[in-house]
Amino acid sequence: MSNLASEIELECQCTEECGAVELLLQPKDRDLGGFSVRRLLPTARRKMVGPWIFFDHMGPAHFAAGTGINVRPHPHIGIATVTYLFEGEILHRDSLGSLQAIRPGDINLMVAGRGIVHSERERPAITQTDHVLHGLQLWLALPEAQEEIEPAFYHYPEDEVPATEVDGIPVRVMMGSAYGQTSPVKVFADTLYVEAWLQPGQRLTLPNAPERAVYVAKGALKAMDTDIPEHAMAVLSDQHGVVVEAVRETRLAIIGGEPFDKRYIEWNFVSSRKERIEQAKQDWKDGRFEKVPGDDKEFIPLPE
Repeated sequence: MSNLASEIELECQCTEECGAVELLLQPKDRDLGGFSVRRLLPTARRKMVGPWIFFDHMGPAHFAAGTGINVRPHPHIGIATVTYLFEGEILHRDSLGSLQAIRPGDINLMVAGRGIVHSERERPAITQTDHVLHGLQLWLALPEAQEEIEPAFYHYPEDEVPATEVDGIPVRVMMGSAYGQTSPVKVFADTLYVEAWLQPGQRLTLPNAPERAVYVAKGALKAMDTDIPEHAMAVLSDQHGVVVEAVRETRLAIIGGEPFDKRYIEWNFVSSRKERIEQAKQDWKDGRFEKVPGDDKEFIPLPE
């Protein structure tokens, strides 16, 4: 999903009233042909949180039989994509020959590096009935020394992602280390990605990280005196021991990690060098990227 959705940023000055919240991002929904996408990163005021440079919340999208998600082959460079579903299924294909159904709880990690092409569609068994698609799509910028590594694909089924309870709150550590758990999902820098499900009134102390943010996928939170409504992302200060409290039943995602130097982003391309993005654009126009086996008849043209 590469079309940028517009967003609204509400800045919260770091005062005693605000405490831990430096910036509150509240996106507008955008309909992308039957399903909505909420974009939290990048924004005009906040390009990245740690290595995370892109954060989309898609759906929940309800598809009638005979319809569904149908993203034609398109390229990436300089990033690793992370796909995580709450509901539904996506069929991933890429130019390495990978063919993988992504289901709720799984983590799909596609390393673009010097360049990869992939498509996101659905199996006929899914599209022939009414169905729902709901999840998160995120991009990790690669460290400058690894931006041109060989592309790779990793799939981690649900039972390989560590889960625990923190004061009665179910927590999954998707990437990095937190709450005494370390995820097996490959990382390229200090990276944090955690999911938690809180009942009303439950309180969770967030893990520390050089940069971090909390996203409310469902429900509502309070962080000290700051309200974090549904579908908002709170970018946090470096204050230790930040506690959030669920106002109602809440599903949240915590992202963060080490800060990166500036990255340029255009369409699906990310790099520390503008000229590398220009090269990738020309390579895509000239057909120099690898094709996707089994899905090589269509492609998304470079936006002009």
